[in-house]
Amino acid sequence: MPRLIGAVQAVTSATQAEAITTFNSSGTLTTQPRTTSLQYLVIAGGGGGGQIGGGGGAGGFRTSVPSATSGGGGSAESTTPVSGGSPYPVTVGAGGAGYSGRGAYATGSNSVLGTPSSITSNGGGGGGSRNAYVVSLSPLGQPGGSGGGHSGADGTEAAPSGTSNQGFGCQDKTQPAGSNAGGGGGGAGSIGLRASGGNPSTQGTGGTGGNGVASSITGSAVNYADGGGGGPGGQNIGGAPGGSGGTGGTGAGAGTAEASATAAAANKGGGGGGGCNFSGGPGGAPTLGGAAGGSGVVITKEIAVDFTTASSVWDIRTVYRQIKADDWV
Repeated sequence: MPRLIGAVQAVTSATQAEAITTFNSSGTLTTQPRTTSLQYLVIAGGGGGGQIGGGGGAGGFRTSVPSATSGGGGSAESTTPVSGGSPYPVTVGAGGAGYSGRGAYATGSNSVLGTPSSITSNGGGGGGSRNAYVVSLSPLGQPGGSGGGHSGADGTEAAPSGTSNQGFGCQDKTQPAGSNAGGGGGGAGSIGLRASGGNPSTQGTGGTGGNGVASSITGSAVNYADGGGGGPGGQNIGGAPGGSGGTGGTGAGAGTAEASATAAAANKGGGGGGGCNFSGGPGGAPTLGGAAGGSGVVITKEIAVDFTTASSVWDIRTVYRQIKADDWV
């Protein structure tokens, strides 16, 4: 063991432990002293379901966990560089509100990891709303991290879009298929489906929300960012389900299948269920409107770091011998 100037001392090896930090609301991340980069999962708030219409799109899904999958079919991103012992702001996006009026686009809010190379995931698009034209707004499902489902309006609608490497959109609306039913919101893992069926007796069944993506950044696989299901176009039809991961809401049901649209799970970034083309049933309760999207989440991981310390410097004789032997670095 080499000697140090002063008393003889030992070189010490240690490890800075792995640290996983989860933000369910906005706050500040302070890195550990020897951290130089972060793995992350940044999920935005999901969109709310539309009025007589589409399920909300999931919030944008971005991750840098090695070998993982980002939203929209993208590969994992690079880790983001940071300085040790430094504070960084974290913003967790809220989910879009449920139906609150004709044409109110309930798009989710962005989530942001405020490192020097800022990481932003876009809020999910609000589901399309049939009666948006009454207040001079477009009835179309809105673009976002994942796109909101098409509305239950008459006619055809172009496919709402998601954001590249964050999420998918919804299929376009065709006629007569689907009639006055809403499409499923897009998910991080797959596209939301258009409404189907549709004739004078049924008026169509809402489309299923797109699937989300699982992340294992915390050590266990957890599902995030499913699209919300669309609402049906008439009475006695249940609402469509959200994506298969279970984080998106279900569309409203009408008549004998009466049920309010359900909101997406908190801190999972799913889209809310869409409203239906009927307000009331056996119980007389209004079930027309869509439900709220789920709030987002930001999770960071600082990998373990091995390091060596000594409290002083090498003695001059050792330095001389090492330099002479061309073995000093």
